[in-house]
Amino acid sequence: MYLMKTFLHVGCGPQYQSSLKGFNNANWKEVRFDIDESVNPDIVGTLTDMKQVETGSVDAIYSSHNIEHVYPHEVSIVLKEFHRVLKDDGIVVLHCPDLQAVCEVVAQDKLYEKLYDSASGPITPMDILYGHIASIAQGNDYMAHKCGFTYSLLNDVFLKAGFKINVGGQMPGWNLFIVSFKQLKSDDEIKKIAEPFFPSFLK
Repeated sequence: MYLMKTFLHVGCGPQYQSSLKGFNNANWKEVRFDIDESVNPDIVGTLTDMKQVETGSVDAIYSSHNIEHVYPHEVSIVLKEFHRVLKDDGIVVLHCPDLQAVCEVVAQDKLYEKLYDSASGPITPMDILYGHIASIAQGNDYMAHKCGFTYSLLNDVFLKAGFKINVGGQMPGWNLFIVSFKQLKSDDEIKKIAEPFFPSFLK
């Protein structure tokens, strides 16, 4: 009998499953989780306190540009919550800003130079380092960034939180990605599981 898998979309904002590579198919059921009630999440909560999500209840977690919104000392709390709510064979698929790449631009004295255009407008190194300035100016304090990562640090904090093995790296657009596994996997298993989420980077 076929069983659909469930993924927890943490910090979902206005995004839905249909726009998420690897999750946008009939194999997955989305549960939306956010601190902001205005985006109509299934569960209202914070990354550091996910008590409304049962232990061992989801097959995967998808997190895009959320973890930089907590303080450095809270990162381990967040990842241990991720570890707790995942089933034994669960995975985390996560994106966050690439501070190493951004700081290379900052070192060229281009802190306010436009890097790219987003749906929210032009994005500068200052936006990536500290949070989207225009949104924060309009009163959306949730957008403030409180920490940041290079890939080596991201890999390390996942392992310290109890995850067994990771695959990931730098992406175009000043972003990092990681797929983190709660159980050890072979190289072939890792590639097979992770490839739907980042096909062009795992070949």
